[in-house]
Parts: sequence; C-alpha cells; structure tokens
Amino acid sequence: MVQTILQGRRIAILGNSGSGKSTLACTLSQRLGLPHIELDALNWQPGWRALCEEEPEAWSRRVAQAVAGEAWITDGNYSRGAQPHILPRATDVIWLDFPRRVIMARVLRRSFLRAISGRELWPGTGNREEFRRWLRKDHPIRWSWDTYRDANERRAAIFASPALDHARKHRLQSPAAARRWLGQLGAAGNAAPVSPAGANRSSLGGSTRPE
Repeated sequence: MVQTILQGRRIAILGNSGSGKSTLACTLSQRLGLPHIELDALNWQPGWRALCEEEPEAWSRRVAQAVAGEAWITDGNYSRGAQPHILPRATDVIWLDFPRRVIMARVLRRSFLRAISGRELWPGTGNREEFRRWLRKDHPIRWSWDTYRDANERRAAIFASPALDHARKHRLQSPAAARRWLGQLGAAGNAAPVSPAGANRSSLGGSTRPE
C-alpha cells in the first residue's frame, strides 16, 4: 500500500506571492484527484476590483461555499474572510516559506512573462498583467518585497497557534525541499484518508496580494 505524508483531503497552501502556491496546488490536484480552489480567482473581479475589499461579506460567503465540501486544495492567503473558513477545516496546511531572493526572482519572472503574453489571468475578468502597474504599491512585485517579513511573522504565528493543532503542518523552506516533499507522495489517486482530529504532525523542509 502506498503511504502518504498527507493527513487528509482538505489542503491549504500558504506563502508569499511568487512562491509557487498555484503551481503546487495544480500538481497536487492532478496527482490526488482533488478540486483546486484558487482564492485569487474567487476574489478578483473585472477591472481589478477586489471582492475581499469592496464586498467583504460576499467574499466571505463565496469562500465558505467553495470549501464546504469534504475534499479540496486551496491556494492563497487572505487572512480576512477566507482563512477563518479554511484553516479550521483543513487537514493539512502547507507553507512555502522560501527566502526573499527566491520569491523576488520568481515574482519578477512571472510578472514579465504574463505582461509579454498579455493573457487573461482569470477567465471572464479581462484582467491582464501590464508593465505600467509594476510601480503600484499593491502590485505583487512591490507587495512581495514590502510585506515579506510581516507576512512570514503572521504565518509563523499561525503555525505555532494551538488553533491549528488539528492539522498536519508542512513547512517547506526551499524549492528543493518542496521537490523532496512532493517525491514522498504516493502515485496519482492515492490520496490519504481523512484522519481523526488531533493527529497533529509537522514536516519541515530544509499572487497577487491581499494577505
């Protein structure tokens, strides 16, 4: 029988913009057959309107509905309106805690490729990466740099909180650690059964913005 390092089938992925949350979520979704919920796709409306800021109650309801099922993978932070629905039900929480130099290199590359391609980021929104937005304070490039330390302190507090004792915590501190962690997963279709609450274990490996 293939073993898995995951405790269950509700997985929350956290990390700075550019850390690779969506990429990891897509990989896990394909390998484990679990629905992928991209919080940015739920949040961003046409014209770069942020639902979480303009209609916080509607945002909270949308997230609650999205994670009402018994199996899912979320990627994104959104400490207000999203994580209060996600973290209490998550069986596993993955934190991509990469060094700032890795984050910045990735977010710069991602922004450049998106701007060059001109592709729509979330179908139906018309939202696209534009070079002229790069100097905005809320652009992922500046946001990742400016909030790196504070955001990591918040996530460290989340990981240390007894409120997360029901979940298995996976803190991956480099891309190499993330690859090793993925290598420990079973083959496609071998997702872990949901374990009883309280089976807390940790594994420590060597977006766009709202937090």
